Formats: sequence, structure tokens, C-alpha cells
Amino acid sequence: MDVLAPLEALPPWQAALVVVALSLGAAVVAEFVVIRAARRLVTRTETGLDEIVLAEIRIPLVTSFALAGVFLLTSLRSVVEAVPFSEAQLESFFGDPALTIVVLLWAWALNETVNRGVDYLQEQGARYDFAPVFSNVWTILVATGTVGTILYVWNIDVTPLLAGAGIAGIAVGFAAKDTVANFFGGVALYFDDTYRVGDFVELDTGETGTVVKVGVRSTTLLTRDEVLVTVPNSVLNATKVINQSAPSRRRRIRVPVGVAYGTDLDALEELLVDLAMDEKLVLDSPKPRCRFRRFGDSALEYELLCWVSSPTRRAKAVHKLNRAIHDRFADAGIEIPYPRRDVTVRGDAVADAVAATPDGSPDPAAGNGSESAATDGGGPGEDAPGRGR
Repeated sequence: MDVLAPLEALPPWQAALVVVALSLGAAVVAEFVVIRAARRLVTRTETGLDEIVLAEIRIPLVTSFALAGVFLLTSLRSVVEAVPFSEAQLESFFGDPALTIVVLLWAWALNETVNRGVDYLQEQGARYDFAPVFSNVWTILVATGTVGTILYVWNIDVTPLLAGAGIAGIAVGFAAKDTVANFFGGVALYFDDTYRVGDFVELDTGETGTVVKVGVRSTTLLTRDEVLVTVPNSVLNATKVINQSAPSRRRRIRVPVGVAYGTDLDALEELLVDLAMDEKLVLDSPKPRCRFRRFGDSALEYELLCWVSSPTRRAKAVHKLNRAIHDRFADAGIEIPYPRRDVTVRGDAVADAVAATPDGSPDPAAGNGSESAATDGGGPGEDAPGRGR
């Protein structure tokens, strides 16, 4: 059944008026009835994703209804025959531009919907399988699809373009192999869920920082010295990356403590746990605890284990705990030992080994005490070597 048959039966000017009135009326209904009703519904939901979708599709939806009349006018035989233009000219000046505008608006809406949705999920702090690099890949796909659709609308043969694009792709692949490697490295990092914006990571080279931007080519880190470090994605994909913020942001810290032999261990453990509980940076759960690690050369080696809410607070928490341990041990009279060495010197050997020179310095030719004793002393009745000759 031909839906345009009733319009074909009308005079050209009436058919054109009906088409324009219907398209504009549909646009008005979409704007003031459908969109408003949908807006009231989405305000009742807990998520903001539906509001993003509604805000982005409003303009393309209304514009599509408004331009539908222009496209239909170029398809009505009675209207085409009544105007001093050919059907091809009407399509070139009215139909194809109208479709092009609709395609561009919907492409823009799709791109912005996905990109804003990814940003919204990142702001909520939820660990979904999304990453900013997905926004860049999605933008490239939408742009490619939009160009292909517009070329199809204008009846442009894309076969030569595809052949040329294949050759150009090979040339670009060789000329920009590093860029291509970075792109696929970023895609691999995204699917592996290695890190996200806001995570605190440590590289194999020892550099640490917070991820502030994940791009198609590189990832940008902000170090504790507030210096931006840009690392190519291909390098990150081939090296070891320690994500200090996953699977949770809390991190355990270890504070080694050495005390003298003979210390009351029960009192020591209670003191260390209470000290950690009093520190504001230390979490109450999991509860701090002590572990007796080993018998050292000079001390009983303990380790205080506790947790902080973020990896960026580890250094500050260790600093405060060390200060508190030092002060609390001093008040409690607990000794923090350090390595000591006892040296035993034989008095008779020193007298023989150290021969004063005229300027008062030791004679290096005298040797050590044991050598002097061995060469000086013969047994009873024995002459010293070299004597009597």
C-alpha cells in the first residue's frame, strides 16, 4: 500500500501544505508533549544516564520530524511536476541536504550520549567496564560511520575511496607505527582494566603518580611533586604496572620496630597497637596489629601493621607513626638499640707491635702483636734466629 497515495490525489499546493503542516505539527508534539512527558519520568529515577540520553536526543528528534516534510515533498510526484525543477535538482537542493542534516545531528547525539555517559560513570566512582579511551574509540567509529552514510546519501561511489584508503592505510601504518602501537596499547589496557582515571599507579621504572588522563596515544600521570608525566600506551602495555588503588583504595603499611632484648613484649605490643589506634590516618578496621618477625643481632625485630584509606597517605602515616613510636618509647623507657661492637686489645702485643719512630708515629714495619710475639720469643735455652753468626 502506498502511504503517499492520498497526498497524490490532492492538488500540489494542498499536498505541500498538508505535508508541511504534518511535519511541523509532529515536531511541536515531540517537543512539548513527548519530551516533557519523558522528562517527568526520568526525574523519578535514581540514575542520571536517562537524563543524559533525553537531553542529547531532543534536538535530533524534533529536527527530524521538521525536516521529514521537506524530504517527503521531493518524493511527491504531483509536487515535483508542479515546480519548475527536475526531480534530481529537488533532491540535490532539498532532499539530500535535509537527510545530511538529520544524519549529522543524530551522529552528534550518539557521540555525546556515550561520551557523557562514560564521564558520568567515572564521576560516580563506580568501577564499570568503561574507560575514557572508549570515548575516543567511539568518536572515531561514529565519525567513520557518519562519513560513509553521507556519501551514500549523496550517491557517491565509495569503492575507489575504499581502495585508496587501503593503500593509504598501509603507508600510514608503516610511517606511524609508533602511533598505531600506542593506539592498540591503549585498547589493550582498556580491555585489561589495568587502571582508571584517579588510580594511583607505580611503574616498573619506579615512578609513581595519579592517573589524570587516559588518551588514545598516551596516559598522563600526576606525581606527588605535582609534575605531569606522559607515558606512551605501548610502553605501559609492555611493562609492569602496579595499581595501588585496586581492587580497593585502602592500603596496608608496615612499620618496622626494634627493641632491646629483655623488653616486656606484652606491654610493647599493647603500646604499639594503642599508638596506631590513636593516629587519625590509620583505619580502625582492619584493626592494627603487631608481629614478632625475628631475633636480630642487636634487637628483637617487630613490625606494626595497619591500614590507611588511600595509597597517597602511606608516607605521611609512616612518618607520624615513627614520630609517635620514638616519643612513646622515650616516655616508657623502652630502649631502641643500635649495633655495638666489642674490641679486645692485648696489652703485651701492643707494646711489641707499636714501635715509636723519632717523630712519634707508629712504625709500620713492626707488624702486629702476634707477629712480634712469634719472632721475639724463642723457647728457654734457645738463641734467637740469626744470633751468634
